[in-house]
Amino acid sequence: MEVSITEELGGTLKLNPVRLREIKVFEDTKAGVKGLIDEGVRKIPRIFHHPPDDFVKALKLGNTEHIIPVINLAEVGKDLSSRQEIIGRIREASEKWGFFQVVNHGIPVTVLEDLKNGVRRFYEQDTEVKKKLYTRDQMRPFVYNSNFHIYSSQALNWRDTFVCYLVPNPPKTEDLPVVCRDILLEYGNYVMKLGISLFELLSEALGLQPHHLKDIGCAEGLISLGHYYPACPEPELTMGTTKHSDNCFLTVLLQDHIGGLQVLYQNMWIDIPPVPGALVVNIGDLLQLITNDRFKSVEHRVVANLVGPRISVACFFSEGIKSSLKLYGPIKELLSEDNPPKYREITVAEYVHYFDGKGLDGTSALQHFRI
Repeated sequence: MEVSITEELGGTLKLNPVRLREIKVFEDTKAGVKGLIDEGVRKIPRIFHHPPDDFVKALKLGNTEHIIPVINLAEVGKDLSSRQEIIGRIREASEKWGFFQVVNHGIPVTVLEDLKNGVRRFYEQDTEVKKKLYTRDQMRPFVYNSNFHIYSSQALNWRDTFVCYLVPNPPKTEDLPVVCRDILLEYGNYVMKLGISLFELLSEALGLQPHHLKDIGCAEGLISLGHYYPACPEPELTMGTTKHSDNCFLTVLLQDHIGGLQVLYQNMWIDIPPVPGALVVNIGDLLQLITNDRFKSVEHRVVANLVGPRISVACFFSEGIKSSLKLYGPIKELLSEDNPPKYREITVAEYVHYFDGKGLDGTSALQHFRI
């Protein structure tokens, strides 16, 4: 027997009634994965058990052949030669890896530390306080829950998340948790400036005018996601975040010192080690779509750890489900007879709805929109 359940995201899914019951028991606590740890669990619930990903294996630690580029932005405005060198490195990283790290990006280390501390304070405050904010209504200004794809994926991730839309319509101060509201807004302002600079460099890397990607709307939205990955008693059975690519134009990620982020490269999982003061930047699905596959939105994951909690903050440049009816397709200046469009025109909301309804199932949502 199977049970149909229609999610807030739309769509009807078939779930085993035993699994559905276990999910609902977890969901009704409104305490997330953090709540399981607070209860002292030593065996993780079955709903978090992941099948082994046996078609790829992690590269051995210490391998120096494959290292995600770390790009120093300090001299981007020094002179034309320095700028062109940085643009060249960003172009190569975006085409080859889909990922790179940036240092000397203009955001003070104190702000980065304050943000990580603020996110941690939110998750480690009294559970009864957090429960009042637990919701699956994505139109709320601040959304806190565990596993946005709770009914649409094979297994849940060992992670809790909050989501906040910062641009173009920032939330009212009173709509944000007191323990992290000021630093969330401050960091959002910094990331917005950095993102615009990165879009200029990415535009030039494509051979376009510096303001091209900004002018077509790539920087019109900014969504902040604060992740909390508790220490896991059985990390070999689950994942912090399942293999996926990002449903945005560009992601800027702050990760703490614990590590666990891996990118899929040449059928191997490559670690992205934390670099003090650095931010991880990766190409999103929508940027791959509008560059007609020139820049790559690459699958990545987060492994579960025995140690924790791991804190990370991902900022997505996208308007998400709150986007306008504006259509995006391959940039015409990049097309030719030998390079015809590979994707149909879509709205950002259409892409995000499909992505969310599909869940983090290890397949790319981009395939659905190919011509």
